[in-house]
Amino acid sequence: MKKFIYPLIAVVAILPLLTSCGSKEEKQQQEVEPVIEEVKEPTIVFGIVADDYTLENKEVKSGESWSTILDGYGIGVRKVLRLETLAKDICPLNKIRAGNKYTAFTRQDSVATHLDHLVYEKDRVNYVVFSFLGDSVAIREGKHNITVRRTKSTATIKSSLWGAIMSAKLPYALAAEMEDIYEWTIDFFGIQEGDTFTVIYDEKFIDTVSIGIGRIWGAKFTHRKKDIYAIPFAQNGKLQYWEKDGSSLRKQLLKAPLKFTRISSGYTNARLHPVLRVYRPHHGIDYAAPAGTPVRSVADGVVIKKGYSGGAGHMVKIKHSGDLVSGYLHLSKYGKGIENGARVSQGQIIGYVGSTGRSTGPHLDFRLWRAGKPINPANVTQNPSEPISKKQRDKFNAIRDRVTAELEGAVPDSVKVTNADLF
Repeated sequence: MKKFIYPLIAVVAILPLLTSCGSKEEKQQQEVEPVIEEVKEPTIVFGIVADDYTLENKEVKSGESWSTILDGYGIGVRKVLRLETLAKDICPLNKIRAGNKYTAFTRQDSVATHLDHLVYEKDRVNYVVFSFLGDSVAIREGKHNITVRRTKSTATIKSSLWGAIMSAKLPYALAAEMEDIYEWTIDFFGIQEGDTFTVIYDEKFIDTVSIGIGRIWGAKFTHRKKDIYAIPFAQNGKLQYWEKDGSSLRKQLLKAPLKFTRISSGYTNARLHPVLRVYRPHHGIDYAAPAGTPVRSVADGVVIKKGYSGGAGHMVKIKHSGDLVSGYLHLSKYGKGIENGARVSQGQIIGYVGSTGRSTGPHLDFRLWRAGKPINPANVTQNPSEPISKKQRDKFNAIRDRVTAELEGAVPDSVKVTNADLF
């Protein structure tokens, strides 16, 4: 048995050391891997910590008042009257608008549901917070954070400018802006399939939701295989859009007296009259449009006739420079201040589309006369407004080159035109 004693003693002697090492190792492991508690960031909505609240998102209904809305949340008359006094200079309570959104912040206790805050959105950017904490009543204004993203988009026309913008999923407001810029130069009722445009613009966002567009930084519209540029540049302190050669996109006459319509009948010497069923001249352009569509004066001028005129229905005639007269027939009613002898400015609303006189449906019959003779509005020749001055030519050329470079391809931020460059 003696020969087994020594190894056994050795093993017994080593065991405490192994146990000691193991426990030391475990201690080190515990020190290296401490438990970390995750700190949750509070949820902030309209500047309010919202974690302890239930949020109700609603819209103001037609005929609703703040009294009825707040009464539904248990806010009594005394608090509403105090709120009315506080709100009169910020958000008068009688100015509530149906369709606007509001958010109620409510909390529940063992007794009842309490409204602590109600946020009313005055528009897509501005809001007002009404607070009812304990016996106090407070009001404050707030604004959503808006981010601006500079974007370049290209689209091809299939049927209309609006159709192309919707197909390309671009902001709808872009169509109205493009029409405003090119309304003297491009006949949007005559654009063709295959026409294209490229436009650089600022798009505004609240979080990830687009709320509209800002500055148009440049555009190129290819119409009937001709490139028509829109270069932003301020001359005499006024921002306008110019062609590549420095000529103004503005002309004496607008291309059309109304927007968002279609041509239902053109200028001709022999048209089958839709009511009389006989062929006779139609020396105008018919624009089919919903009743009530605003009709604009195509140029500065003076009203020489306003009234009812047989088959023409309610009509307005305006005299312009260059011995031109424009006529607007079948109106439903007249614009504010439109009287014989009244001065009107280009783009001013002079009436609204109707179907008065001999008419089969709502439309505008638009006519032009030069020296008393009818002329085709689609073919009238006109000169642009004042071009870029010689003094401003070098600065304009530099802006133009940067804008056209961005329209044609990718450029560094240093090349992109900003407000500081324009004014």
